[in-house]
Parts: sequence; C-alpha cells; structure tokens
Amino acid sequence: MKTLIVPFFGHVNRYTAMRVARDSLESLVPIPLKEVPWPEFPYLPDVRFRIAYTADSLLLAYTVHEQHVKAEYRESNDPVYRDSCVEFFLSLDGLTYYNMEFNCLGTALIGHGDADKAQRRFLPAEKVAQVRTAGCLQADSGSGFGIAWELLLNIPFTVFDAHAIDSLVGRRCQGNFFKCGDDLPIPHFVSWNRIHHGTPNFHLPQYFGELVFS
Repeated sequence: MKTLIVPFFGHVNRYTAMRVARDSLESLVPIPLKEVPWPEFPYLPDVRFRIAYTADSLLLAYTVHEQHVKAEYRESNDPVYRDSCVEFFLSLDGLTYYNMEFNCLGTALIGHGDADKAQRRFLPAEKVAQVRTAGCLQADSGSGFGIAWELLLNIPFTVFDAHAIDSLVGRRCQGNFFKCGDDLPIPHFVSWNRIHHGTPNFHLPQYFGELVFS
C-alpha cells in the first residue's frame, strides 16, 4: 500500500482565488498515476496530480496528456467517467468513502457510501456545486499524446456531508486517484495505488492507499 503525505497550506482556503491556489500547488512535486491494473486495457496516458489541504478545503490539481478527449456531460452527477475523467476516492472513517469524479470540463459526479454500489448515494446537486473548478485544454504535439488538459479543484470540507470536519490536521485517511475514459476510442483505467481484481473496478476500498495529513 502506498502512503502519501498531504501538506497543509495555511495561506489558502476554500474562497481563495483559483489562480493563487494553482500557483501554490505548483510548489509541490507532481505525483504520477502509473498503475495499469488490467492488461486488456494497456493504454497509459501521462497523468499527474498535486494535492494539499487548507483549514477548510482540499486542493487537487491534475495534469493530463492523452491521445483523445471526450467531454459530453454537463450536469451534476452525470456519468462523467464515460468522458475524459479524473477521479479521487476518499475514506474519512475506514468504513465508507466519497467518490469524486470530474470530466475535463469540471462536471462532477460525487457519491458516498460503502463498497456496495447499489447502496451508494449521489450527493445533492447543491453540495456538488460547492466544488470550485478551473481548467484548460489545448493541443500538445510535443508530448507525443496530442492533447493536454488541466483541472484544478478546491473541495470544501462541507462537501463531505456525512462527516463534520473541523480539521484534517494529523489525520490518517485512505484514498486513491484515478484516470479513466470508458467511452473514449481507447478505453483505459489507471490508478495511483495498485488494484488486484479481475475486471475494471475502482470501487474497491481494500486497495486504497494511505493519506497522511501533515
């Protein structure tokens, strides 16, 4: 199991200008997604993320270089995993977890519950809308992939509506980071922490890594 130390940014919060949040995250070394758990889906785009936390939010930035981009879904809790999608799953209690999924436009699907997908719930649209997003997409012939996009997320603790979070300082949680694109010309399923399962499935908390909030 991988362990990730998540740094604290005391000068940023949920209301900080996105430009300032982005510049602050630039001080961190990007972490690559390199695990391709299912050999029948071998495609590996170049995906990296940076993560930090503040007194009242999580900051998460993805940079993606890939061959194809799809961005169809526009409404909260649409199936954005069918688009060019990055995801972050977080367990705050070791029993349940939040799945936060975003296409390259910033459209979000957020759910909560245990590993039984049938019992999971979507968060209300007004909660999903509390996540602030900023991104860009451009051609990128230099990388060999052809397309580059970035997505910055400022996720306030209030989004985690099944938990009352005053602070994450010193907490040890579980989570994983993903890139997928179910309906892209080359479907792919990439993770940060390795998954051992017969078919593509990110909803396996037993394969989450450890997140230590310093």
